[in-house]
Amino acid sequence: MPSFVWTALDASGHTRKGMQEGDSARLVRQTLREQGLSPLSVELGAEQARESAAPGGLRMFRPTVGAAELALITRQLATLVQAGLPIDTALGSVARQSERAATRQIVHAVRSRVMEGHTFADALSEFPRVFPELYISTVAAGEQSGHLDTVLERLADYTESRESLRRKVQLALFYPGLLTLMAIVVVMGLLTYVVPQVTQVFEHLGQKLPTLTQGLLAVSGFLRVYGLWLIGGIVLGVWAFKRALRVPGFKRQWHHLLLSLPVIGRLIRGVNTARFARTLGILASAGVSILEAMRIAASVMDNLPMREAVEAATVQVREGVGIARALEESKLFPPMTVQLIASGEQSGRLRPMLDRAAVQQEGELSGIIATALGLFEPVLIMVMGGVVLIIVLAILMPIFELNQLVK
Repeated sequence: MPSFVWTALDASGHTRKGMQEGDSARLVRQTLREQGLSPLSVELGAEQARESAAPGGLRMFRPTVGAAELALITRQLATLVQAGLPIDTALGSVARQSERAATRQIVHAVRSRVMEGHTFADALSEFPRVFPELYISTVAAGEQSGHLDTVLERLADYTESRESLRRKVQLALFYPGLLTLMAIVVVMGLLTYVVPQVTQVFEHLGQKLPTLTQGLLAVSGFLRVYGLWLIGGIVLGVWAFKRALRVPGFKRQWHHLLLSLPVIGRLIRGVNTARFARTLGILASAGVSILEAMRIAASVMDNLPMREAVEAATVQVREGVGIARALEESKLFPPMTVQLIASGEQSGRLRPMLDRAAVQQEGELSGIIATALGLFEPVLIMVMGGVVLIIVLAILMPIFELNQLVK
């Protein structure tokens, strides 16, 4: 049961404060009046969670719900509502089953809003950092149509599929990144510690070192003297790059560049296309107007040029142009997806075609990830082998020359 922080006046006019548990703020006010107090304000204990969940909230601790938790909560709500439980009872059950205190706090806050008479969608809208616009709009459409159980079931499928896709992409980026980082650390260790220890023996002998060895020593000396400065410059460059991404013009150019890259471009295109198709399909099936669905679908896309292409397509659809034709003009969406949408428009089965397009893109995306990982490992091994070979040759060549002099 959620806790409420209250401020009230007693019979003598003094201000009193306290905390009390209750199902809703209305019941807490009623309890305070029965105790002879005049309530001034009654705020949910999770109010700071709602404020920190709002855009621009600057708090050290921000109770929120992760993508995986959101998928689990949605599935639990769909199951309970389909079983015939009222939404407030279902929310209470979900809150009790949640292991994280922050999750319980937010779900209790939503339940309290519902018990105060707000709609489920309005209650969710107070936590925009937790529940995206897609989620809120779909729930609102389900409440208006009286098919909240069906809508929650589709939302559960959507959140689970999106979480699965997100994990695939993260895995695709994490593993190569980790291997690359380890390779850089190993090479830096060889150049800054091992190479100087070995080659200083030849310097003491006064022997003229081969060009390869001299070059390697120059690189090693540079890293030993300016290594920390180099790391600091890289960190500063990353920070400056992130700041520059806040500028719309630079961000648009950067996203255009990413789309033009061979493998990364296909990966980004596939992720955003699958996300667009899934979002548009679930909103259309929930009864949201196609223009509003396209607007929301554009907002969930990360790539700026593709998002702007959907926004431009929305304007054309408002003027009577078909969705497939409007998307095709941007030349940013895969032809297969455009053809499936066109087929859905012609046959009147847009939602099934959107789902099929999303499944097709997710399958292609899985293939790209598997191929990229399969190629990256041998390429990295070859590059690392080449670097180590150069280091070994630079160390051995003075030894070979010394043996020739001895003979």
